[in-house]
Amino acid sequence: MGEDDGAFRDKVCIIGSGNWGSAIATIIGPNCARLSNVDSKVHLWVFEEMVEVQDPNGTIVKRKLSEVINERHENVKYLPGVSLPENIVAEPDLATACQNATLIIFVTPHQFLPPLLPTIRKSVHPTHCRGVSLIKGLDFDPQSRRPVLISQMIESYMKNDFSCGVLTGANVANEVAARQVCESTLACTFANEDLNERTRQIFHTPECFRVERISDVAGAQVYGALKNVVALGAGFIDAVNLGGNTKAALLRIGLHEMSTFANVFFSDSVQPGTILQSCGVADLITTCFGGRNRKCAKAFGIEKHDSAPTMKWDEEGCLKLWNKLEKEMLNGQKLQGTLACREVFECLKARNLLDSFPLFKTIHDVSFADLPVYRVVDGIRTVGKIAESSINDSSASPPTAFISSKL
Repeated sequence: MGEDDGAFRDKVCIIGSGNWGSAIATIIGPNCARLSNVDSKVHLWVFEEMVEVQDPNGTIVKRKLSEVINERHENVKYLPGVSLPENIVAEPDLATACQNATLIIFVTPHQFLPPLLPTIRKSVHPTHCRGVSLIKGLDFDPQSRRPVLISQMIESYMKNDFSCGVLTGANVANEVAARQVCESTLACTFANEDLNERTRQIFHTPECFRVERISDVAGAQVYGALKNVVALGAGFIDAVNLGGNTKAALLRIGLHEMSTFANVFFSDSVQPGTILQSCGVADLITTCFGGRNRKCAKAFGIEKHDSAPTMKWDEEGCLKLWNKLEKEMLNGQKLQGTLACREVFECLKARNLLDSFPLFKTIHDVSFADLPVYRVVDGIRTVGKIAESSINDSSASPPTAFISSKL
């Protein structure tokens, strides 16, 4: 973006209409209608699917989700019972949704993102476009087994000086949509402070959604991804009826391993104060007491624990159970914790660092191997020590060449 960044009028597009995408639309919609430097119409890209709804005669019929959202101003599948602002317009055609957009808000599972980026890049405003990712995950280089920031992956493909920040924090979607008071962290380093503040104002709602801006884009993403791994452990603790003391210990050790992981792989950019923001400790707390990862992990733990005397669990059996629970419990949403757990494990294994992350290793072995659920406490009892050489390893920066070639 150039020197006249403040002169243009923002056009916002939300990529993803699931639970979180629809919830954040309830915040963004009124702000875009209010702000004078933002187009009031906000496109919400919808992955089109058929949903069952009741017509005026009381008959159950199948309709396109995008049509139902635009007619009823409600996402009846992913956020039922919540009214969406009338200036939120569902659009199933990706190119149309992104046409000349100056702010792309990414809210789709990161494994679904790469096929979308070519169309997005061709459709957005050619000179005035930036992004904010609400995706809580990391990408991983399958060759080097090193983590790659989602924001970097997006920037690498979008090119043209495209800059991508992140919004993350203790934000359970249904509570945000209900306008319960919460905080979030916007991490971005756009062209100038005016543009950073302009972006913050699109999200910030003083009475219910307080947004604080920081510059640590890497730290915010790492903590947002790893807290989902710790949340699996919290679900296992609930599954075997362990109490608050044990869960508190899990959170403390989890926070320590999250911080250590960030310093091992992103030591050149992670800032020490980030973990105290909403994207750090607050997000970890709310995810370990609520959230889909904890909920599904509790159900997984109960079923695995109850069948342990008669069944030997291997990776295939664990995966089948996770997939079954995801389908039964999440209404089309996706678990992020299980994916991150497997990738983090492979990443640490490739660098011989598993002994330095005993909680992450234990959560993995309960999730995908034959370790009994009650043994999740092994990750709390064992203290890991990280090698100084790993923290100071300058080769830990993400491989840019891989990001470009992968897409």
